[in-house]
Amino acid sequence: MEFWVNSLYFRDQSGVIKSRKFFFTFVPKISSNKHNQIVMIKKAFAVLIKVTVLLLLVLFVFSCKEKKGQEKAPPEITVVNVLQKDVPVYSEFVGQVYGNRDIPIRARVSGFLEGIFFKEGHTVKKGQLLYTIDPTPFQAKVAMEESTLAEAKTMFAKAESDLNRIKPLAKINAVSQSDLDAAVAQYEAAKASVEAAKSGVKIAKINLGYCWVKSPINGIIGKTKAKVGEFVGQNPNPVILNTVSDIDSVLVEFFLTERDYLRLAKSYIYNKNQNYDYEDEDDISLILSDGTVFGHKGRIKFVDRNVDPGTGSLLVQTVFPNPDKLLRPGLYSKVKLKMETRKGAVIIPQRSIMELQGQFSVFVVNNENKVEARKIKTGEKYGEYIVVSEGLKSGEKIVIDALQKVKSGITVVPKVIEFKSKNDTTTE
Repeated sequence: MEFWVNSLYFRDQSGVIKSRKFFFTFVPKISSNKHNQIVMIKKAFAVLIKVTVLLLLVLFVFSCKEKKGQEKAPPEITVVNVLQKDVPVYSEFVGQVYGNRDIPIRARVSGFLEGIFFKEGHTVKKGQLLYTIDPTPFQAKVAMEESTLAEAKTMFAKAESDLNRIKPLAKINAVSQSDLDAAVAQYEAAKASVEAAKSGVKIAKINLGYCWVKSPINGIIGKTKAKVGEFVGQNPNPVILNTVSDIDSVLVEFFLTERDYLRLAKSYIYNKNQNYDYEDEDDISLILSDGTVFGHKGRIKFVDRNVDPGTGSLLVQTVFPNPDKLLRPGLYSKVKLKMETRKGAVIIPQRSIMELQGQFSVFVVNNENKVEARKIKTGEKYGEYIVVSEGLKSGEKIVIDALQKVKSGITVVPKVIEFKSKNDTTTE
């Protein structure tokens, strides 16, 4: 007689679930008595049940031992120490680049443009000819003024001659005193006419000189706003023909809010009392529109005298060296300015922070190596670090990696590492 026992399932040491099937064969003694056969079959079933229960108990015991052996040790988690140090606090402001000198090229006389003598967008030298305006009307004006001067000189010569002739006669009373006075007046008037005519010639020659427009400085010239043959120098026609910019150094202007100004001014006054002068320090960075940092530091050159009551802002002008001519007027950039130094600030790596609905928290490993979630309040960023204003103390350990693998209350094996920032030299 053969009996079938259902499969038994158990977990081996590697954690894999396995099954085994058991077969039992019981051969009762054959009896001619039917009643005895039934009794023997019942006994066989009873033995089978006892064996099955015994096997189940054995498998259960072994399974429990395997589970106990499979209990994992506490996980090893990387942590960093909370730091405390003096942290410079920076702020960024949107600014615009200007040339150190941006000089507009104006048509100072009106007339038809005859020639252009430069390449747009190239460098020009001081005194270099840029434009010519038709000089014919001004040459005629010079000739007319010179004619007037010649006439005035003739009249002056006659008045001088008459005066020299009357003076001896007046001494012997050969002519009346009124004749002498008239001669003197005629002489002075002729002399003044000569001076006026000379001034007229000078002005005419100056205006004639304005027909040749030259560069007032060394720099880069832009796109011309007038073409050859166009009438210039009088609205609505072009008056400003071009602009020349000196960009060996550039100016970057930006605006401070009243709050930022007061913050910066107080820091400046404090450092001034400590014999520290901001104007002697090139500690202003320029962040370009592509995210890169300009290779040269700048300094504050000018702070406006008043806060604009309409906008509540104050104009600040900084200067940056530009030896490679990379910066051009009109560029927009961000000025990174040191506002203050926060003494004894608590800082942690930014990537160790979790955010949920505007609330910030970190995982702290306590002295018992248990993880606890703690809410914090953050402040200014410092490279890849961030200032913590509330919630942490210097020397505490916080989880920096595997934030998704830990939770509050579990026990871990903390492995302290040194966080190295890519952009700053702050280390533990």
